[in-house]
Amino acid sequence: MYYLYFATGLALLISIIVDRKKTLTAIKISYKKFINIIPAFLTMLILVSIVLFFIPDKMISDYLGNNDKFIGVILASFFGSITLMPGFIAFPLCGILLKKGVSYMVLSAFTTTLMMVGILTYPVEKEYFGVKVTIIRNAISFFIAIIVALSIGFFFGELL
Repeated sequence: MYYLYFATGLALLISIIVDRKKTLTAIKISYKKFINIIPAFLTMLILVSIVLFFIPDKMISDYLGNNDKFIGVILASFFGSITLMPGFIAFPLCGILLKKGVSYMVLSAFTTTLMMVGILTYPVEKEYFGVKVTIIRNAISFFIAIIVALSIGFFFGELL
């Protein structure tokens, strides 16, 4: 992870050398956006922490994959499909779930369906794209998410 910090710092340094004014403007804009995101991020993190506090670790690991990974993938895909959550909240949540013993395959099913399938956004999508395109897009996205989850499971040796 430290190499990413180093690469980011190096890129920032190069950017300052190339165009100091644009870099400082970009830093100010990103700071303002960060400050705007913090309340939503902290609220969601607190809510998720409360829920994870009250749900026993064994229950999470039982339902999301330790006993039957395929049931875990289906459940995670279902929850991901019906949940509306930005990525900056979903990824830390997956980090917490990973520490609780949930497999990479299940986490990939959750995050992929979360980002690609939109049950809650169906009414808005239907207005812009039409019913047929919305259903086809969501169905294809769901199957791609399952394929991604199975590929992750294979890659990390969780299917063997």
